[in-house]
Amino acid sequence: MTFKCIIVDDEPPATRILENYIEKVSFLEKVGVFNDSLKALEFLNTQSVDVIFLDIQMPQLTGLQISRIISKDIKVIFTTAYPDFALEGFELNAIDYLLKPIAFERFYQAVSKLNSDPKTEVVMNNSSDFIFIKTDGKNKFQKLFLEEILYIESLQNYVCIHTHKQQIITHSSLKNVIESLPEKDFIQIHKSFIVALKQIESTDSFSVFINAKELPIGATFKDAFFDRIDQNKI
Repeated sequence: MTFKCIIVDDEPPATRILENYIEKVSFLEKVGVFNDSLKALEFLNTQSVDVIFLDIQMPQLTGLQISRIISKDIKVIFTTAYPDFALEGFELNAIDYLLKPIAFERFYQAVSKLNSDPKTEVVMNNSSDFIFIKTDGKNKFQKLFLEEILYIESLQNYVCIHTHKQQIITHSSLKNVIESLPEKDFIQIHKSFIVALKQIESTDSFSVFINAKELPIGATFKDAFFDRIDQNKI
C-alpha cells in the first residue's frame, strides 16, 4: 500500500530533509509541501491525504491545533525541535513524534508503523520486579522497577507509563502491556487505564484516585476491579 503524504513546516531546511527521506521510502508518495498552515488546510479540504508530517511551532496555527481540525482518518507524525509537547501530541493520537534533527533511521521507524499494528515494547524479566521499556533507537531500552509505576495510560498506538518522577511513552497497546505485568500487582480499570494496586489511595463507585489523579472506572472492568478490592478490605 502507498500512503499519500504532505509536509507542513515553516522551516525550509527541515522540509528538504523530509522530502529526501520520503523519496527513499517506496510506500510513501509526497503530494504537497506547505510552509503555511492555512494553505495546508485548504489543500486537505480538497485532496485525499493519508499522512501529514506536521511541525508544531508555526505561525497562525500550531501543529497541535491543525491536528485537532483535520480528519481523524489522516495519520499525524509530528516533527519538532521541542520535546515538551510529546505527551500532548500522543494524546491527539499521533503515529509518532520526531525530534529534530531527525535521523533517517528514526524517520523510517516512524513510518513503518503505518504498515503494522502496535507490538509490545515492554519486556518483563524473570524475577518480575522490573521491566525494560523500548525507547527511541535500535535496541534502546529503559529499565523501570514495577514499584515505581503509578498507572499506565493508553494513547492510541502508544502507552504512557506514569511514575512519581517521569512519564515514559512507548509504542504498544494496553492489551500487550497488561499481559507483560504481574496480575497480582496490576489491574485494568478502563479501556484506557491500568493501575498499580499498591498505588491506589482511594476509590468510589466511578473513580480510582492515585497521586491526586482521578482515573475513571469503566463499566466493563468494574466488577473485576471491586472483586480485587474486596479481597483486601477489612
